[in-house]
Amino acid sequence: MKNSSDFSVIKTGGKQYVVKAGESLKVEKLDGEFVKGDKVVFDQVLLTSIGGKVVIGAPFIEGATVEASFEEQGRNKKIVVIKYRQKSRYFKKNGHKQPHTKVTIK
Repeated sequence: MKNSSDFSVIKTGGKQYVVKAGESLKVEKLDGEFVKGDKVVFDQVLLTSIGGKVVIGAPFIEGATVEASFEEQGRNKKIVVIKYRQKSRYFKKNGHKQPHTKVTIK
């Protein structure tokens, strides 16, 4: 990706992300052991736009990949889940921290 308007749409972890070169983003936790600076390859590319030319996959673009470098793994902020039924003394409170992987697109 050379131009600033160049972008791609990738699929990982059941979600789709619009990515540009040099951009840093958090994706669903990737399996495997990584060290900072390791190369991560996303091969499920749904759409790409290079130099104004748009290519759309059906469902993926054959042979297309997006490379990224691994930054860190962590957990997002806690999400509080409350279940409540009025007039019945029913109250449940749970918390959850979703794991993520931070990568920088090359």
